[in-house]
Amino acid sequence: MALLLRLCLCLCLPLLLPPPAAPAPTPAPLSRTDWAACRILSRDLSRQLATVEEPHSVLEEMQLSEEDPQDWPPWIRCSDACDPPTLDTNNTRCLHRILQALQHYRDLLGSDIFRDQPQPRLETTMDQLLGLVQQEHGHRPRHPMAPSESWSHQLLRHLALKRLRSFAAVMSRVFTHSAS
Repeated sequence: MALLLRLCLCLCLPLLLPPPAAPAPTPAPLSRTDWAACRILSRDLSRQLATVEEPHSVLEEMQLSEEDPQDWPPWIRCSDACDPPTLDTNNTRCLHRILQALQHYRDLLGSDIFRDQPQPRLETTMDQLLGLVQQEHGHRPRHPMAPSESWSHQLLRHLALKRLRSFAAVMSRVFTHSAS
């Protein structure tokens, strides 16, 4: 069983990798981000994620060991400057990372792993958040995800939602701080 999980994890890892990181844009002299709207939408996204149920309860209890966690979908890292003191002076790097992650998760929600269990409310909220954050960074088109094996969809969906929940919690804290 452990060997099967490791094999599944190794085969599915490329589907969950974020797109290559682009350099952070130079800071804009005047922030146009609607922080209050971002705060509301990020909280809404977290609430929606809390209501998504796993089709099989065993997935909720499953813990997979990660051999190389930095290769997974976007996380907000210390180097992304999303801490409160830095946000107060220059939020460009943090917003750029949030934008990358939102785009990645939006593309993931539209991929084949969610075909059997679509999440239109999550996609709509993510699109609204992207619209607010992209005002400063320009609109980017969807990037289709590589198709995956149908047997791996439930596990990939579980992993994607678990990581999206974690990301949404941190993103909500960033927007809450910036809106206050």
